[in-house]
Amino acid sequence: MRSYLFVPADSERKLEKSLQSNADCLLIDLEDSVSLSRKESARTLASNFVERQRREKDHTAIVIRINSLASGMTDDDLAAIIPARPDGVLLPKSEHGADVQKLSAMIAVHEAKSGIESGTVGIHALVTETAKGLLNAGTYIGASSRLKSISWGAEDLSADLGVETSRDDNGAYTDVFRLARSSALLAAASAGVMAVDTVFVDFQNDAGLEAECRAAVRDGFSGKMAIHPNQVETINRVFTPSTAAIVQAQRIVSLFKLSGPDAGVLSLDGKMVDRPHLRQAERILARARDAGIDPSD
Repeated sequence: MRSYLFVPADSERKLEKSLQSNADCLLIDLEDSVSLSRKESARTLASNFVERQRREKDHTAIVIRINSLASGMTDDDLAAIIPARPDGVLLPKSEHGADVQKLSAMIAVHEAKSGIESGTVGIHALVTETAKGLLNAGTYIGASSRLKSISWGAEDLSADLGVETSRDDNGAYTDVFRLARSSALLAAASAGVMAVDTVFVDFQNDAGLEAECRAAVRDGFSGKMAIHPNQVETINRVFTPSTAAIVQAQRIVSLFKLSGPDAGVLSLDGKMVDRPHLRQAERILARARDAGIDPSD
């Protein structure tokens, strides 16, 4: 998936509007954007929204950002939303692979209570929102078969560290936040799941968003979170592989197929291609399929 749009769970208007955003995934938020007094009503709205989309057979992925394990509200969140069968839950402030394991067990209990097949609901983890979480980013290997993606966040990490800003005078992330970004990327690759880039908060800065999207594609992220519907078009466009990239990836994959399972280093257009090039080509084709493009056409 390319675009993940945050939507406050306590706003019926914004929930409805999100359906016109063309986001690949809607991140319905029960955490930061919902005040404590509105948590219960937000759970009900989120559950009803998911149930309705399932009845109408809308294929937009829906993931619910629950409250953190430390909040004491996680189980209440799950009790309300799991019966609606969301595609997944987003775990904020995850500090260790053990947190994902714990959440997986909690989800399994609610799946069983609702008569839902075990493993139906996936997990997406935000792993750098605290200093402890950043330092433990390498602990997600084999954490759970439910784990689908790993992302990072700057705002909560800023608060945890007590920094004045996450960016320097030129708009680039400072060292610790570059470390958080890189750690999430490496954590996702080592765990074999998608790496999702964090939000770009200056939602009126289209050029800045596009530049950050292109840097994310360059570095290996598969998608990016959005805080405003107007950001979705840019994210989808930049994260969709170009026709030239798809054609080249197809050529590489076909070359290895024709050369047999023992092929190692091959030549294409006078240049060496090997197994890492094949894996990269396969990822490009997977991104194309996620964007609704059939690479075989």
